[in-house]
Amino acid sequence: MEVLVLEIEDPGCFWVAMKGCGPYTVDEIEYENLNAEMNQFYHKFYKEVDEFKPVAVEEGQICVVFSEELKCWCRAVIKSIMYCMDYYKMECFLVDYAKYVFVKPEDIRVALEAFMQIPYKAKKCRLYRTKPVTLHIDFCENTTKMLPAKRWDSAATLYFQNLLKATTQIKAKLCALEGDTFDVFLYVTIKDEKVCVNDDLVTKNFARFEEAKENTGSSADYQENQTSLSVESLPVKIVNPALALRAVLFQEKASTNLETGLAVSSSFLEEAYQRSSTDLNENTASIVKAIPSSPFKENTTVQADSLQQFLNSDPLKTHIIEDDHQSFQSLSEERNFVFLSKKIEPSSVLETAPLYDDLKKELTRKNFLGPNFTESYCWPPIAQGYDVVAISYEGNDPFLYIPPVLTFLQLGKCYKALPSSGGPLALIVCPGWKKAQLVFDLLQTYKRCSRQLHPMLIILGQNEEEARSVKIRGCEVIVTTPYSLLRLFKHYSLLFRRLCHLVLDEAEVLLSEAAEQVFTILDYYKKAAVIITRKQQEYSLHQIVAVGTKWNKCMAHLMKEFMNDPYIVITAMEEASICGNVQQVVQPCTNSERTAVLLKILDFAHNNLQKVLVFTDSVNEAEMVHKALKSNSIFSLKIHKENKFNFKSILEQWTKKYSFGTHIVLVLTDDCMPSLGITDATCVVHFSLPSPGIFGQRLHCMSDNFCNMIEGSSAGRESAKSVTLLTEGSTCHAIGILRYLQHAEAEIPPELRDFTAKMVEAEEDKKFSRPLCAYLKMFGNCKNRTVCPDRHQINLQVDVSQNTVDKIIQTPGYVTILPLHIVNATNYFGRIVDKQKDQYTILAKEINEYYKKPSNKISAKKVEKLAFYGLCEKTDFHRIQVVEISPKEEENVFFNVKIKYIDEGRTSRVQSYHLLHLPERFQCLPPQAVEFVVCRVKPIDNEVEWNPKVTHYIHHKIKGKLHEAKIVHTLGNTAWVDPMVRVTRLSDLKISVNEYNVRLEILSTGLGTDNPEHITQLQKSYRHVKVFDHAQNLEPLSTKEDSAGPENVSNPQNMSIQENSTENSNSSITFENHSCSGVAQTKEAEDSTLHQRKWFYPEIKWFQNGETVTMKVKIASIADCKYEFSKEKVVFSAYSGDRFYLADMELYQYILPEKSTCVVKDKEAIIVLEKEKKGEWCKLLKNKNPHVSFEHCEDFEDDSSFPIGTEKLFRAAAAAESDDSSEYSETESDE
Repeated sequence: MEVLVLEIEDPGCFWVAMKGCGPYTVDEIEYENLNAEMNQFYHKFYKEVDEFKPVAVEEGQICVVFSEELKCWCRAVIKSIMYCMDYYKMECFLVDYAKYVFVKPEDIRVALEAFMQIPYKAKKCRLYRTKPVTLHIDFCENTTKMLPAKRWDSAATLYFQNLLKATTQIKAKLCALEGDTFDVFLYVTIKDEKVCVNDDLVTKNFARFEEAKENTGSSADYQENQTSLSVESLPVKIVNPALALRAVLFQEKASTNLETGLAVSSSFLEEAYQRSSTDLNENTASIVKAIPSSPFKENTTVQADSLQQFLNSDPLKTHIIEDDHQSFQSLSEERNFVFLSKKIEPSSVLETAPLYDDLKKELTRKNFLGPNFTESYCWPPIAQGYDVVAISYEGNDPFLYIPPVLTFLQLGKCYKALPSSGGPLALIVCPGWKKAQLVFDLLQTYKRCSRQLHPMLIILGQNEEEARSVKIRGCEVIVTTPYSLLRLFKHYSLLFRRLCHLVLDEAEVLLSEAAEQVFTILDYYKKAAVIITRKQQEYSLHQIVAVGTKWNKCMAHLMKEFMNDPYIVITAMEEASICGNVQQVVQPCTNSERTAVLLKILDFAHNNLQKVLVFTDSVNEAEMVHKALKSNSIFSLKIHKENKFNFKSILEQWTKKYSFGTHIVLVLTDDCMPSLGITDATCVVHFSLPSPGIFGQRLHCMSDNFCNMIEGSSAGRESAKSVTLLTEGSTCHAIGILRYLQHAEAEIPPELRDFTAKMVEAEEDKKFSRPLCAYLKMFGNCKNRTVCPDRHQINLQVDVSQNTVDKIIQTPGYVTILPLHIVNATNYFGRIVDKQKDQYTILAKEINEYYKKPSNKISAKKVEKLAFYGLCEKTDFHRIQVVEISPKEEENVFFNVKIKYIDEGRTSRVQSYHLLHLPERFQCLPPQAVEFVVCRVKPIDNEVEWNPKVTHYIHHKIKGKLHEAKIVHTLGNTAWVDPMVRVTRLSDLKISVNEYNVRLEILSTGLGTDNPEHITQLQKSYRHVKVFDHAQNLEPLSTKEDSAGPENVSNPQNMSIQENSTENSNSSITFENHSCSGVAQTKEAEDSTLHQRKWFYPEIKWFQNGETVTMKVKIASIADCKYEFSKEKVVFSAYSGDRFYLADMELYQYILPEKSTCVVKDKEAIIVLEKEKKGEWCKLLKNKNPHVSFEHCEDFEDDSSFPIGTEKLFRAAAAAESDDSSEYSETESDE
């Protein structure tokens, strides 16, 4: 192919741009379009540096940089970082221009994936098998000779450069690829004479030819290398065998021959070609045996007759693909099972996959290693236009359906009978905008290797005008969500007119969260299909594909009503058993009762053939169970690794035909399953519980008896049954079993439900150190609690931080806030501004004045975690705190650290040498950053995250602008605000104008909806509040009263909010002489009133003797009591009905926590504290707490009634509790 030389280092390293058509060439127009799009994008968002600036930079990182020389944005790789006194530069290699440039940090941007789809224009090359030589002079013998050299001589490089400059045309012949370097023969045309540069350098004694390496290594090694390269060969039309190696160009590091069939004068090249051809032919038969990610195991011999037997076997419901030999195999090996409704011949190699050639080339170029096991079964029926339901652990991967659907869409003649316009050919419905964006990005990636499909991503809000403005003319593939699709359909009644392919991505999520919308869409699709078929008087293609990770009961209805003889592909056996209507039974029992329970289960009372497998986890357990069954006259077989010699006879007895009423039981261990290959069991008993992966393999043993969900259960045949014996030794599996039973809609034993409830609470307690769930804060609940790693209960020790901003406590009502860091549409970080005298404004001015003097810019000598420093950003200086230092980084002189801007809330990564020493006087003011959450609004359509459109809109509207807000709830350093309004004051007219209300602005986008239960739902997490720390900040934990007086309000008394008005908020004008009460009244007029929840403080009486202090906490009907002792503190909390009581007491002197105790009765709790030092206390607490009443009553009760010693006290109090347990008082007041 013709090339253009871009840069030359030497004959062993130069860069070229390829021209014309070829396997590694891209049209020049595409590069021009890419450059135009990049420049437009990065110029447009040049001011939003924080959004597109990389968090950290390192050598080898791919990025986009601005070249001062080229005056444009370019793709680049960072080669090195140069550190100077107070700045640093990066040396970058421009991958499309083969230029090295130095770039400042501010000219570096994150490389978006959309701009990295096209391969680099500059291809690194070297002359094929052409190595440098040097002149060696032997002064002793007075001789000279040419010897191999490691580096190219400068004369050779100069000659090479001059040769290429003098040429009128340069062509390259690709011979091999090693890493990212192309080995080429280079041909130049000089004065109409064609010269091979490789040969010319050798002729001029600048180089030598390197012969083939067959003498340097064994032929077996070379042959093995060639074989491994041949396995994943690209499925293109092979001109000669060497072309088959093209697939691994981007996967293997070894050099691969790529002879193209052109005549070559060099003898060693012809030799290489012959060797490549021979190796490929000799190893063609072994390609099928060693397919990576295929059902066949590597390094094992698969007999040809076994393979043929499998391919020609009867269309069974399930297949397990494994070796035919009978031996015991390790269950640690990856084993693949598949449940099929009809026979499918899998395509395990990309070469044989039913995809069009251009797509295969593109997948190969992008290092695609598939198809994986599930894809190998899904692709063939989808590519042929059949209806498919696929359930797999990888069921959320769009690659299960995108390649075969794109392949079918290339068959343009299949759609000629359809109307020429009016709607898409394919519709992909995703459960949310985030997944839809992912699918759309994949379609964009692979659209250039297919005909023009013009895919569209359509995410619509509730604004009808937005739906009307959508133009779908010419679009053949739409990616959307069910809600957005129905909104679009209201305005495009012909949307389903041409639709042939309907894909339901993550079908189990769609059918559980939007079942009504999905079946409405299916109804429209079905009706449109009937109309089109009648008009054409012939069958037209209508395909439905549903993929997911779990089986959903609605899928049976989907297949019966809307699909035509679908293919069912399930590679998750637990889901296959639910699909096959396997009866799930859990029998709780003790470990000692298992044998008796098993015998009861095996007490057969029916006449059907019963083939039962009893799984045990050890040889001894298998022997014990087998002996127990025989002693009870139950016909039983056993198999485990120690009696493998009976394997053949055991298998014969199991597989022979039995008459009705026969009962056969086989006791076995899990390691026997692979060799037995049993699929016809009617019942599986889990005598011992295995790991989740093995559990599915056990269920597979009943796969022949799974019910057909399309045809229904066969008449007269009982469904298969899975029985699990749940003992005290299998507690670690309890939660998993409960969730599986809930998913299968099976009967759940009460014992299991009660036990797992405690386990779930214990699991939540383990999240003690995790942050409070962001979804709980933003929306009041978390949809994915079972998998969410964060905490969902209030924890006073964590949530009520010591460094809570004082302004949250001091100004509980209306405040002026300044959002500085926008996380999403309703979550921001910023400051509370005091308009009278803002301390931070004064401090910031002092800090900037201080650092203006160069002598004060002292770099931090030692960077420590959690320490405070100064940092310069452009012209401003900030207070920051180091929050993370990687252990590996600390070994370097300069290293990256994660920092937090303590007065803004945002985080970033910087080099350690940028940190400045921060004087103590600048650290006195506490961190000013506060987290704000806008209340009572959430995303539409059950989404869990805000659409970026809303976040981007709010970001540009509110960032850096003062807003008036009412704090309705606080927790630690987080304040929930409702409303939050931008108020403009016109001082000349003495009026204020409400420009906008943030909540209403979100609702106006159509992508947000009302969430009236936000705070109420959040407060439910207080029900099980964890009390481990001080209670001095109790007041800010409670919901804020509306009665905040003017003296406590930092903003002017003029803010009026009219949320219920449908008019533009700019029309809301109020005069300054209005009182604050009007604001409260306006707020009360809104659509919901917050439910108030307060804390109550119990009545406590105390007395003492020389060794102990006794306290009586008076609370009626104590429930959910918790207490915590430390050396100098006592924290006590409890419920009484709906009231929550809490006392956090800092003691006057030290106690012994380990010897202190608390005994709870119905009307009071008795706390006995063991003093560390004997003697009288003059008071109980260091500081009197006005919310708790204490009384020093030494004669309150005779000391003799409270024996010294916590153990005696516990017994005495427990006895007293049993005596008056019937007492109950409803008259006591604890307020």
